[in-house]
Amino acid sequence: MTTVEERPTVLSARNLVQEFTVRGRGGIKGGVVHAVSDVSFDIAEGETLGVVGETGSGKSTLARSVMQAPRPKSGEVVLRGVNLTTCKRAQLTEARRHVQMVFQDPFGSLNPRWRVSDIVAEPLVGYGVGSGAERERRVRELLDLVGLNPDTFGRRRPHELSGGQCQRVAIARAIALDPALIVCDEAVSSLDVLIQAQVLNLFEQLRTELGLSYLFISHDLALVKQVSDRVAVMHLGQLCEVGPAEALYRAPLHPYTVALLASIPEPDPESARRRRPLAIRGEPPSPISPPSGCRFRTRCPRAETRCAEEVPVLRELAPGHSVACHFPEHDGTP
Repeated sequence: MTTVEERPTVLSARNLVQEFTVRGRGGIKGGVVHAVSDVSFDIAEGETLGVVGETGSGKSTLARSVMQAPRPKSGEVVLRGVNLTTCKRAQLTEARRHVQMVFQDPFGSLNPRWRVSDIVAEPLVGYGVGSGAERERRVRELLDLVGLNPDTFGRRRPHELSGGQCQRVAIARAIALDPALIVCDEAVSSLDVLIQAQVLNLFEQLRTELGLSYLFISHDLALVKQVSDRVAVMHLGQLCEVGPAEALYRAPLHPYTVALLASIPEPDPESARRRRPLAIRGEPPSPISPPSGCRFRTRCPRAETRCAEEVPVLRELAPGHSVACHFPEHDGTP
């Protein structure tokens, strides 16, 4: 079996920057929101890359920048050799059939007036794929694939479905065009735990059967570990650590990652009492006026003068495990 490093690259993002100008009003200062700042990563064929971080860290903006909705201010996104950031409108429309998105709100992402069969057929119609009969057969195949009986659910509307069923419909729509990559933006966060497990199992089943790759965005660190081959930790618009899921959770390098992992609830009361949670001091800085140097330094227990003067860059301390920190927790050895 080939390793992740040996597989072809499906998507490559380089030096992505996304900024937004906001107007000041009501005593609130305006300025430029530095939502994504110089972010680079790769996703291999059949790989799941998980992206985690606090609310406001830029995860969803990163996902939308990958999708070119809107286009990033600078940087590039290359999907199967096609640079999406320089594509003309028609070229971008064609390229987008290879990268689809599953959103957080399963009800809000579906047209409430359409029947399930029409929702799933929408991308097929939009790209002119097949005849009417062929599209009907494809819709039935897709609904079967995501565990919904087409005879039972095909004529229903979203308000007649549960949250998990709606998300299965959204997944069926996303895979209708046989994409190479699915971007999941908090795709299970609004579902209860049992339905979450079912949808995650479906994602894994589709990855195995269809060879899909995933960019999986979530604030739930335990969930991301469960589904990801590699994990990227995002803080205030920047990646501070990237590594294999097992290695990153077993021996995190960045103080921010350490603090995030310490916040995961511990089901064993004895273990919880023995563990000393690392509290992150202070409030998150504003993305309108981020700190100089390392953006985590104002809350970091390991910060020194160098952290305010020099921006840390991602450097590899162990195979496939990189950190953007001047004073990491350890040298990366097991």
